[in-house]
Amino acid sequence: MTLDIALVGHGAIAAEVARHLHREAGVSLACGLCRPGREGAAREVMGEAAIVTAVADIPDSVTLAVDCAGHPGLRAHGPALLARGIDVLTVSNGALADADFALELDAAAREGGGRLRLLSGAIGAVDVLAAAAVGGLSRVVYTGRKPPAGWRGSAAEEVLDLEALTDAAVHFEGSARQAALRYPKNANVAATVAFAGIGMDETQVRLIADPSRTANRHEIEAEGAFGRFEFAIEGNALPGNPASSALTAMSVVRAVRDRVARISV
Repeated sequence: MTLDIALVGHGAIAAEVARHLHREAGVSLACGLCRPGREGAAREVMGEAAIVTAVADIPDSVTLAVDCAGHPGLRAHGPALLARGIDVLTVSNGALADADFALELDAAAREGGGRLRLLSGAIGAVDVLAAAAVGGLSRVVYTGRKPPAGWRGSAAEEVLDLEALTDAAVHFEGSARQAALRYPKNANVAATVAFAGIGMDETQVRLIADPSRTANRHEIEAEGAFGRFEFAIEGNALPGNPASSALTAMSVVRAVRDRVARISV
């Protein structure tokens, strides 16, 4: 049986996800969902699949939506998808830092029966952190380091002259909720760590622009009843988009594979 999917978005992450899913056995990209006026851009990503601009126009065969459209995409379509009973996979985890929007998504899921899954995206060790949270966590710190180009177009430009940096500089310290709201395109990882672990307001976050780096680096430190662990990963950005992690797209593809696999890890 084939899993029919709606792909939300047409940016760099969506394009990479579509490239993989077009070759996946047991999966069919039934349609792409985009804003009105962006049908041409979406069609370049989706190929022969139908392009729609409203959840109501998604074919009835679709049972899963893959959101790669960032916070605006999840806000625009997430509640309607869940209310229609369509499950949603998303990497726009930071959007749920808005407590009212999180409640809206929950209400829509209860109404329609759809389920929302927050994917690991650019970070790893989320399974360890989530398991450790069962026993109780006392401290979780997430540190995100990117080359200056990775912070262009973000709130970092209000604090630093990214073009003139010669040494690593911290441009944000605060909670995961504050980071996700202030950096909607850059701090989804902070939200992911928070949801898996100790919560949005208790998770500490440091964001750093570092001209010595060529790859994005994510670090987690956690302590609790389980003991203590440290995790770090250096991820390459998607070609042509220094703000997006290649691993983010890979995590989406893996989650779709898990939906059709008879045995999964």
